[in-house]
This record gives sequence, structure tokens and C-alpha cells, in this order.
Amino acid sequence: MRVPRIYTPQNLNDARELRLAEGPSRHLVKVLRMQVGRDLVVFNGRGGEYRARITAIDKRNVDIELLAFNEIERESPLHITLGIGISKGERMDWVMQKATELGVASISPLFTGRTEVKLSGERLEKKHHHWQQIVASTCEQCQRNRLPELDPLQSLHDWLPQVTATRKFVLHHRAGGERLSAATRPESVALLIGPEGGLDAGEISASQAQGFEALALGPRVLRTETAPLVAISLLQHLWGDL
Repeated sequence: MRVPRIYTPQNLNDARELRLAEGPSRHLVKVLRMQVGRDLVVFNGRGGEYRARITAIDKRNVDIELLAFNEIERESPLHITLGIGISKGERMDWVMQKATELGVASISPLFTGRTEVKLSGERLEKKHHHWQQIVASTCEQCQRNRLPELDPLQSLHDWLPQVTATRKFVLHHRAGGERLSAATRPESVALLIGPEGGLDAGEISASQAQGFEALALGPRVLRTETAPLVAISLLQHLWGDL
């Protein structure tokens, strides 16, 4: 029988018994139909996981007993930062989910010149919270015990000077140059990818002025939700753990 994995932001280090928050509790009872006595795995995104058992259930809460801690880590040795222009519809949800599955360490949603999505105030906060939930639920599924850092939404020009990765790449389908080599393995990589329509010429120039190398992924133009998956997979294959 499959043992479910549950993320909770609660402190687990000093607890023996714990009442889960309403969200995880509702998921266990309403969606998974769990009963008292069932085993589960609990993690809080800060490393490691706990084997646990349900001890009590009521309408809104689930109480659990933490049984044993497992220090297991499933993080990539390559620290990947993804800067991604905000796109419309479910494309950003897709990118958040798949980038998390592929082991990205941090994600920065960016406003760019061609970003068509307008977010501010309460809508912006709700969208960021929505993406955080996607990242957490993806970690439950893919068995990561550390949540990728999800940065606040910011402009591309504010983000560029903050990036300190060993190597930095901006995806540009007209870029030339040599292929990436597995011989020189960096400790960290930053990827910059535009929204629908890509980055404009000024944004590409600004990124290159900050040390980003132009990178093309073959002769075809990839969609904004496809390009990060291809690029991250390539980097993880060359320098990470794929």
C-alpha cells in the first residue's frame, strides 16, 4: 500500500506528537480517505523526512505521531536558478511543477517587456501563494525534502544584478557558439527564459552585460513552457544528477 507524503510548514524537530494544519488535514481525510493508524511520511521542506502515524481524526484536524527521522536528501549537486518571464494561463503552473520535479533550487518569476499578465496587490499575492502550493505538492509527489526557493515577483532588470551563479545563460534561439561541454562542471547555473514572444533585444543585451551567455536549444523555436524543461534537463544531464 502506498504511503502518502505530506508537506507541512510546521516545525518538526522538537515534536513527538503534532496536529497538522487544516490544509494537510483536509487532504488526508477528504481526498486520501485516511484512517487512524495509517502510516505516512511528513516533511517541512527544510531537509529530511519523518515516518509518522495518524493517531486521531476529527472534522478539521488530523493528529499524528512522529516515529522516526530519515536524513535522506534527493537534491541535485547542481544548484540551478530559473528566472522565467511570467506567461499566461496554466503555462506558469506547468513550469513551476516541472522545474521542481527536475530539481531546480530556486525559481524567480519575472516581469519583462513582453509580459502580458498584469498582477498587482492582492492578485499578485494570491498568484504567488498559488505557485507556492504547486511547488509544495510537487515535492510531495517527486519525493524532494527541500522546497525550491520561490522568489517574489520582480522585474527582470531588478533581478539581473542579484544573480551570482557560476555560469549564467539566457535562452536565445538565434544564438550561435559552441555546444555545452560536460568537461567543465560548475557548482551553480542560472537560466533566464522569456515569456511568450521571448525577451526583447534590450533585455538580452542587458543580461549579457551581467555575464549571461546566449544559449540556443537547437534550430527550432520552443514555447516558453517547453524551453525550461529542455534546458534544465540538459544541464542536469551534463552537470547534475540525470
